[in-house]
Amino acid sequence: MPTPKDQFEPGTFYHVWTHANGLDNLFREEENYLFFLSKYAIHIQPVAKTFAYCLMPNHFHVMIQMREDLVKNPSQAFSNFLNSYTQAFNKKYQRKGSLFVPNIKRRKIEGDSYFTRCITYIHQNPAHHGFVKDFRDWKFSSWKSLISTSQTKLEKQAVLDWFGGLAGFIKDHELEYNPENEWLFGK
Repeated sequence: MPTPKDQFEPGTFYHVWTHANGLDNLFREEENYLFFLSKYAIHIQPVAKTFAYCLMPNHFHVMIQMREDLVKNPSQAFSNFLNSYTQAFNKKYQRKGSLFVPNIKRRKIEGDSYFTRCITYIHQNPAHHGFVKDFRDWKFSSWKSLISTSQTKLEKQAVLDWFGGLAGFIKDHELEYNPENEWLFGK
């Protein structure tokens, strides 16, 4: 049972991430990414607002804010979410066992600098890991949703306002990834 310090706190911002177990991938084809996002909407949106996300073949990152009026236990919501995805993935690919490493990682976002860097870090992550040369080409992150004019389930206006508007958001993301900042992200 999680201790009170391990609990998600209402209204608090978190950087949350986890990896595939062993050398497995979490996503093998586009359909997996889309299914994952649909499960995320069912299980996590009721307990958290999403500010940024990135899904990569072997891991994912999200930046969330827990809702003030928590009705469900967020830790249980994450457990249900990952278990639900794993069961469907295992069935589809005729595999057994855990897909994710035990215990999702999370770090409370405290301070303006971490808030800013976390969003940028999440979007730049596919390029940092060599999945693409330019992070803007990665299909499964919130980057394109945040710069588009389309409706989204993300906290789009809050994110853009944080960066002083769309131009500031884009400009901040043009800064090179700095590996010296990895201490911020639990590496």
